[in-house]
Amino acid sequence: MDTKAKEFLGRLFRQGRVRCSRAFEAFDHDFPTWADGVIIPHGIYDLARNRGHVNIGLSHDTTEFACDSIQWYWNRIGKQCYPQADAMLLLLDCGGSNAASKYLFKHGLQSVADNTGMTIQIAHYPSYCSKYNPIERRFFPHLSRVCTGLLFDTLQTVVDLMRTTTTSTGLQTIVNVIGRIYETGKTATNALKDHIRTTTTTRLADFLPKWNVVAKILRVWARAQVDA
Repeated sequence: MDTKAKEFLGRLFRQGRVRCSRAFEAFDHDFPTWADGVIIPHGIYDLARNRGHVNIGLSHDTTEFACDSIQWYWNRIGKQCYPQADAMLLLLDCGGSNAASKYLFKHGLQSVADNTGMTIQIAHYPSYCSKYNPIERRFFPHLSRVCTGLLFDTLQTVVDLMRTTTTSTGLQTIVNVIGRIYETGKTATNALKDHIRTTTTTRLADFLPKWNVVAKILRVWARAQVDA
């Protein structure tokens, strides 16, 4: 999974060309003060089924948003497609809202693990290696293609455009809007860090121990690759 770049809503200029019967009327710049809102597309790509899932946030790209996106995917999609599954593996970049070193993300994963009863294995790619994440090659390029040059004038326009993301090899896309407002500026307190350290059993994996850490968090196993 990964988060695409933030986009502004409104009749603002966007890069790209599109064939149409007449020119679009839009501002020649994309100043945030001229926007009607913001969208943050958080993508989850299912390798086995060749399905893309986009959860659109409307406020900020926070760790809570990333965890809510995982929770929504499993409750609405994953549980129905994989009823016998008891674990999931997520491939992530090591920065952003789901950074390998963020205690808040680990804390959020605990909530997801508790709510789903799943074993969650998080595999972070090292810095500057995000291009090896399958979502960057097999989903996001096609998502960008259908949106290139078109105006994001309304939220419904964005949803309808992204839902048309398909390929000849069978890729299909599901789009959902998460309307929750997320607070920024939250940091992990020393008490939270100590709680995570003292209530988990952590060991380094045999393969690439700098990145692979297996952690037992409370009553549910959650495996996270973090910066050791």
